[in-house]
Amino acid sequence: MEQTKEELRDFLARHMGGRKLQDEDQIFAGGFVSSMFAMQLVLFLEKKFSISIGNEDLELHNFQTITAMAALVQQKTNSAGKNGTH
Repeated sequence: MEQTKEELRDFLARHMGGRKLQDEDQIFAGGFVSSMFAMQLVLFLEKKFSISIGNEDLELHNFQTITAMAALVQQKTNSAGKNGTH
């Protein structure tokens, strides 16, 4: 999960002028990114980690922090492994 968090930190920093976030920083509530950025974030997660994020996953709590996103990636990766699909 640490590698996932590092990938997320790097991605967010690239889109925030180099600002490094802490794992528990509230990304949207803190005004670090806009809601328009959310789709870019979803696409990044799907492509980078070979997961599929469904409508049921598009809840703010899954994207509020680096920790929450890493947990979502881990959950989706584990589910894909059990089902044999992504």
